Amino acid sequence: MSLILEDRPWVVFDGECVLCNRFVGVLLTHERSPELRFATTRSRMGRALASRHSLTESDLDKTYLVVRGHQAWTRSDAWIELMSLMRAPLGWLRHLRVVPRSWRDAVYDGIARNRYPWFGCHTICQVPSAEARHRFELD
Repeated sequence: MSLILEDRPWVVFDGECVLCNRFVGVLLTHERSPELRFATTRSRMGRALASRHSLTESDLDKTYLVVRGHQAWTRSDAWIELMSLMRAPLGWLRHLRVVPRSWRDAVYDGIARNRYPWFGCHTICQVPSAEARHRFELD
């Protein structure tokens, strides 16, 4: 899986989560340049990326994972890393990095814990648009 070590970032997300899928749509719409690649937590690539960074399947149930080369971010750090790749005004949210991680992660964890009751879940993974499909690893 040499794709793992490329410099283009990977986003590993819960493909059944409505909120997570909508967020992926926001990322696709607002990224500065089309460099993000996406893998669901249940895909081979998603599991390989998680394993490479010592995350279990249980860990992936609670967080986004963003990987660029040898670096990985989870929880609010992953979210902020993604915001740093967005055009303004979303890109300005990267400045939330100054908020203590414990506070950011508390908010992130609360949303992650309640994402299914609040936003629902899909029984199947949403299929990306034809234009974006080449950026997804869903198997």
